[in-house]
Order: sequence, then C-alpha cells, then structure tokens
Amino acid sequence: MTTIGDRVREARVAAGLSQTALAGEKLSPSYVSLIESGRREPTDSALAILAERLGSTVEFLKFGDAGPVEAQTRLALDYVQLDLVSGEFAAARDRLLDLDLGAVTRPVRVKALIALANAHEKLGHLEQAVEVLEPLVQELDADGEMLDLAQTATSLVRNYLESGDHARAAEVGDAVMARLDAAGLAGTDEYLRLGSTLLWVTASRGDLLFATHRAAELVREAEAAGTNRGRGSVYWNAAIVAEQRGDFGLAKRYTERALALLDNGEVSREIPRLRMNFAHLVLRADPADPMLALQQLDLAEPELRLLGSELELTTVDIERSRAQVLLGNASAAVDYARSALDRLAGQTRLENADAQVVLGDALYALGDKEAAARAYSWAAEMLSMMTASRQSAAVWRDLGDRFYGSGETERAAVAYDRALREAGYPANVPTPIRELWTAAIG
Repeated sequence: MTTIGDRVREARVAAGLSQTALAGEKLSPSYVSLIESGRREPTDSALAILAERLGSTVEFLKFGDAGPVEAQTRLALDYVQLDLVSGEFAAARDRLLDLDLGAVTRPVRVKALIALANAHEKLGHLEQAVEVLEPLVQELDADGEMLDLAQTATSLVRNYLESGDHARAAEVGDAVMARLDAAGLAGTDEYLRLGSTLLWVTASRGDLLFATHRAAELVREAEAAGTNRGRGSVYWNAAIVAEQRGDFGLAKRYTERALALLDNGEVSREIPRLRMNFAHLVLRADPADPMLALQQLDLAEPELRLLGSELELTTVDIERSRAQVLLGNASAAVDYARSALDRLAGQTRLENADAQVVLGDALYALGDKEAAARAYSWAAEMLSMMTASRQSAAVWRDLGDRFYGSGETERAAVAYDRALREAGYPANVPTPIRELWTAAIG
C-alpha cells in the first residue's frame, strides 16, 4: 500500500526537488529522508510545510486520492463532465463554484478551473472565462507546468479573440509560444494547437502576409512531427487564413483535410465547429453550395447543442438563414435569423449585426423592403458601437452592397468607407486637396 512516505517522495521527484531543497530552513534533510523511508510519522505541522512546497495538501499526503475532500472533489468533477457533455452548462458552473478548491491538490484544482472557464465560455460569458484563465496561465507559467500552460493559454487566446480583444490574444499567445519553444516543446500537439489558434488571431488583425507565412511553417512542422489532432488543428486555422485572403478554394481543401484528420468517431466540440466553418466557406464560394452547407450544419448542430456555446448555435442559425435565402426559402430564412437574434438578446456582438444583415436579405426577398431597410439600419448602428476588425469590415462591405442595391448610394458610400478603414485602408487625401473640395462645395 502507498504510504505517506511514498506520496511525499513521489511528489518531491515530480516537482524536481532534492530532499535538501524540500526541507528548506524549517525542516532537516534527514527528517525528510526518515519520512520518505517510512521510519518517521510526520506531524500535521510538518506535513503542512511539505504540502505547501510540493503544491499539494496535508489531506492528500496523508490519504492520497481516498482523502475525504480530494475524493469528493474528484467525484464532483466527474459530475461536472457529465453536465458539460449533456449541455447543462449552468449546472456545471454552479457545481464548480460550490467546491473548496483551496483544500485539494494542484492537478485537481487546475482541472476544476479549466472546467469552470469552459462552462462560462459555453454559456457565452467570455469575460468570466477570462477572469478564471488569466491568473491560471500566470500560475502555470511561474510553476513551469508547460503542457498545462499551453492548453490553458489556447483557451484564453480563443476567449480573447471571440470577445474582440485581438491585441491581448496575440500578447498572451506569443509569450506562451516563446516559453514552449524555450522548453523544447515545438512540434507537440499543445504547441501546434496554440500556434494554429494564433494564426486565427493574426488573420483577424489583418496581418495576412505574416499569417500566410506562419501557416506554411506550422503545416510543415505538423506534417513532420504532429499527431492527427495537432495536424488537424493547423489545417483548420490555415483554412481561416486562406479564407481571409479570399482563396475559398484553398480554404475548402484545408478544411476537408482537417475534417479527415480530426473526425475519429469520438464526440468532441472540434468536429461540429469545423463543420460549421465548412458551411460558412461553401456559402461564400462562387458558386455557393447551400445544400452542402445545410448538410454540414445538420451534422454539426446536434453535437453543438450538447458541447457548444450559445454563440456557436447563433452562428448555425445565421448560416442556415443565409442558405435558405440562396435556396429561395425566404420565410424559413426569416425564422432562422430571428432565432439568432433571440439568442443574442441584449448583447452587442458582431454576430448580432451579421444576423440583422441576413434578416434584411430574407425580408427583402419576401418583398418587405421597409422592414429590410430597418434591419440593415440596425446592423449599421450595431457595427458603429464595435471595435474595428477585418470581420466587422466584411459586414460593413455586405451592408454597402445592400444599400447600393436598394438605391441608397450615400449610405452605401459610408458603409464602403467604413469597410476600407476597418480593413486597414484609411483615407489618405492631402490636406490641400481636401481644402479645395471644401471650397468647391461651398
């Protein structure tokens, strides 16, 4: 049977400490040696000192996994995983918030915090997820827990990206990538997944030249050393870069490659999200393929209802609406667009503007031009409140096309100007020329 001495020794070796380093100033190396050999039963005060230095708890050193608090917390985490898989995200969050994580070992606490951030994210509460992940990333970095750091940083980068804070996403991701490089972990799945998530960040910020270069590098690294999971993640995010460059054919091929690598029959969040992105691509290709898009969305939606977030389900509704407009089913398109807007009620998000655009298209197709105009106007007002990005630029461009097509040339010009500015192309007219224009108008 595993004894206290065994657990102290195993924890010390795992922490990379000598008996002298573990003893420190408060204990003697010989006392630590006696404990590990089973020749001395440590006092609770001595165990408290050892537990603090080992990142463990007195209870765990005494009882191992069978300790009352440790065992109860592990059992609670099993129920949390069931909640997350069954879509009971609020129940998972509440269960986790009730746990006393100060009384359990570090691995259990880290697992619980990652699950809590996951629950917040799936509920659409990105700010709360960031509040959990930020200090956890800093703690894991300070402790040198590189693999856990990479996984946690990937989640944090994704949450910052989805909340629109591209600068902080890049800052966190670049810093952790440098740490992984220094630790000799380049080419591991954790490294590739974080690197591919950063591709998404780089493309979203408009640095397409560097994103394309980095995507090619990651593809080479993934093919040389990565598992199917790592390679699939790289191809997925390389597809996003290709899409941002307007190369929908390459984006489609990369996405198909990612699906082939990642679809191993297991239930996961990655595959339905990837299918959702595939639908997005084929709806924007020339020619578009709305039936293929709907097939992919039909495959993705059941698993997203179990594993995805409200934001992802919103995107499914938006893409369904877009596909139905292309198929001539305007009434169904209106229903899907309004479902998306209901999910986003009270939120100021880019998806809200996108949903208003597709709602306007559906209403226009039904012949209700006044209602369509109101939807387009709502989209413009929503976009005006948001931080500039290439994604918002794309929606502004969509709006410009709608305004122009309906004869509102002045509003179209404003929308096109915003699209150019937010894509990184601000106006650049010399002051003397602008003064001449003003004089001419006057």
